[in-house]
Amino acid sequence: MNKAIYIAASEANSGKSMLSLGLMQLFLRNKPKVGYFRPIIDNPIEGAKDNHINTILNYFKLKTKYEDSYAFTRSDLIKKLNDDQEDEVINIIIEKYKKLEEENDFVIVEGTDFSDHAAVIEMDLNVLIAKNLGTPVIIVSGGVNKTLEEFIQSLRLTYDLFNSKDVQVIAVVANKVQEENIPVILDQVGKNLSNSVSINAIPINKKLNNPTIKEFLNEIDGKVLFGKELLNNATGDIKVGAMQLSHFLHHLVEDSVVVTPADRSDILLGTLQANISTNYPSISGIILTGGMELNPSIIKLIEGLEKVVPILWVEEGTFAITSKLSNVRSHIYAENVDKIKMSINIFEKYVDVSSLREKLSNFKGTETLTPRMFQYNLLKRAKEQRKHIVLPEGSDDRILIAASQLQKNNVVDLTILGKKVNIEASIKRLNIPFNFGKTPIINPIESKYFQEFSNTLYELRKHKGVSPAMAEDLMADVSYFGTMMVFKGIADGMVSGAAHTTQHTIKPALQFVKTKPGFSVVSSIFFMCLEDRVSVFGDCAINPNPTAEQLAEIAISSADSSIAFGIDPKIAMLSYSSGSSGKGEDVDVVRRATEIIKEKRTDLKVEGPIQYDAAVDPSIGKKKLPNSKVAGQANVLIFPDLNTGNNTYKAVQRETGALAIGPMLQGLNKPVNDLSRGCTVDDIFNTVILTAIQAQEK
Repeated sequence: MNKAIYIAASEANSGKSMLSLGLMQLFLRNKPKVGYFRPIIDNPIEGAKDNHINTILNYFKLKTKYEDSYAFTRSDLIKKLNDDQEDEVINIIIEKYKKLEEENDFVIVEGTDFSDHAAVIEMDLNVLIAKNLGTPVIIVSGGVNKTLEEFIQSLRLTYDLFNSKDVQVIAVVANKVQEENIPVILDQVGKNLSNSVSINAIPINKKLNNPTIKEFLNEIDGKVLFGKELLNNATGDIKVGAMQLSHFLHHLVEDSVVVTPADRSDILLGTLQANISTNYPSISGIILTGGMELNPSIIKLIEGLEKVVPILWVEEGTFAITSKLSNVRSHIYAENVDKIKMSINIFEKYVDVSSLREKLSNFKGTETLTPRMFQYNLLKRAKEQRKHIVLPEGSDDRILIAASQLQKNNVVDLTILGKKVNIEASIKRLNIPFNFGKTPIINPIESKYFQEFSNTLYELRKHKGVSPAMAEDLMADVSYFGTMMVFKGIADGMVSGAAHTTQHTIKPALQFVKTKPGFSVVSSIFFMCLEDRVSVFGDCAINPNPTAEQLAEIAISSADSSIAFGIDPKIAMLSYSSGSSGKGEDVDVVRRATEIIKEKRTDLKVEGPIQYDAAVDPSIGKKKLPNSKVAGQANVLIFPDLNTGNNTYKAVQRETGALAIGPMLQGLNKPVNDLSRGCTVDDIFNTVILTAIQAQEK
């Protein structure tokens, strides 16, 4: 069930704050706890908090901690991206969002504010974040200084960008438009977007769009002489008091801000008098320029007035101050309750909240799990029930580096096999943090378990001609010793193969750990983390030429593994032909395997034989197998033989940069997993996590 919505702007100054306030008020009426999250915030002034977050948390009295409401400041983000750490950025954003999601009934996610020099980067980043969080999107676009055509093109461009990445846009808001143009805008925008999108338009409101006196004060660095309690006054036009008072009074309009030199007491007093006169409009404030002190008699006169607007004093001249004021942007901030309430009222008046609720309730989300969310889920699941994994290859640097990272993440307990003195020397040479008190180092032949393990192996294998001496020789091998730790329940699983062949790694497991009841074959899968989805490839590591029965069992095991890891399986039984067109022994094996799956597991969606392109490309799948529920959207791909599977996974991994997590072995009574000798530290890390989760299933 969806628990969040993402607010994305099409450019700077679109008015996201109004939507955040309106949506927060809307959801709090029906949900006890609503969270607020900004993945990226602007660099705050030293000691200050992000204005958006501070406003939402304070006005709605949310219990979320400030530091939990954002992931990165803009400067931190840029540093990470410059260091090529985009993956870490997304991982941290997911982690912080998920924490809020768990603590609340619903979460409002507000996208980035746009900086002029990085608009394209920010838009792509918003799409990437929304994609990985799996949330529907509301796009808000400002209509200031745009023609109708320009506005629609900008909105369409933003919509298409999200849509192209399978991020569902459920609503668009045309903000800050002329009220008389709303019917035309709704009509034209509606014609250019999908019928599934809720179309809304909000007129520009000067009281919201114009800064307050307080925002002017912050910009010009002045001091307050009078009216400190009225600094939240909304402003209107800026009027420079340079002419004679009798002429100047004719230029005053509602909410004017009067800028005049401090020695023009006539303009100052005349403006104050006009503010309390029923014949003139109300004034927002007065700014006195030039740095000249007010005459004490003038101060005394003002102090005696019953009604005074804010009067600010600055050292700069009139022209410089007026120029600064014209560039001040309006914001909604916590202290300005009137502006907050006005924003919520405008939202409720012009946004079709019933349509928005309907779109949210009907949002199904995509069935595609993004790679980063998949990896986040793996870590989270591994931490839920801590397991103990043995790593037999302590002589390999990659194993030690991965172990260091696993210690840092505090996700599993580890034992490493090897000579302690050698491992200590390697740790020192690699200069990596490592807690020896946390991770035992065991040399098999010196272990207290050595004789017990040897005796057990002898009893298990004596019918195969293994003598006590042979059992001791075998138990000195790290693969046998590590597997026996798993067999005896001292460890929950084993990961090996970085420095050993597949046969060397899994042979002990096949000899005495054995296959699970109902399984005749041990097989493997890789979780292939592609750019925007996770697919399961099987079997790419174990079985050279499976029979139809074995191929069916591999497919069923792979589907069950997919379900266990949060992927709804759609199985493609791959071959060199699709449907009934192909002839030959190889394609017949795949066809028969597909029939067996359908007979044994009516709950699974399976298609075969089918070619790779028809399995994963919707347009090709529809063309070749138009009635298939799998073609074009397969996520579990079963290869007909080891030659095809192993080469395909490696080709996809190398050519696309995909992360291949695995191989994960299926069918054993206890989890033992084999690494490729060309594995990376990330491969080891991820395979240990998979193994820990497999152990939980036991």
